[in-house]
Amino acid sequence: MRYDRIDARILELVQRNNRLTSDVIADKVGLSATACQRRLKRLRAEGIIEADVSIISAKAVGRPIQMIVMVTLERERADIIDKFKREIKSSPEIATGFYITGEADFVLYITARSMEDYELFTRRFFYQNADIKTVKTLVVVDRVKATFSVPVEVSEDT
Repeated sequence: MRYDRIDARILELVQRNNRLTSDVIADKVGLSATACQRRLKRLRAEGIIEADVSIISAKAVGRPIQMIVMVTLERERADIIDKFKREIKSSPEIATGFYITGEADFVLYITARSMEDYELFTRRFFYQNADIKTVKTLVVVDRVKATFSVPVEVSEDT
């Protein structure tokens, strides 16, 4: 996946605000709206832009309890890992999940309506899963930053 300096500028802009029109983006990067639309379409088709999302306040939609959960599996086997990944993807309570290295196998960001709601979720999702060895929950006191933005750099040879 290759992109040039103009693509990088487009990516920076849409990461900050995905509601910008092609006309506005085009004006900021020095292209026509049509050329900008073509580039956006290509960036999406190539998977450089994975999704266009809005970051929602969990508290504002009635899910003020937020946790970071570290999960360690009993054994690291491909079928167990793949099964757990599918379970993460199908659970609406889990907003974000990472398969990681280190002390745990997975880190999850989970929201809940209340601590009782979270306890019911843990009983159903974690405790009934024989493949899980340990679960460590960290309660989020304050969300300091919420973004999916990544620095976009262009290599010198592009």
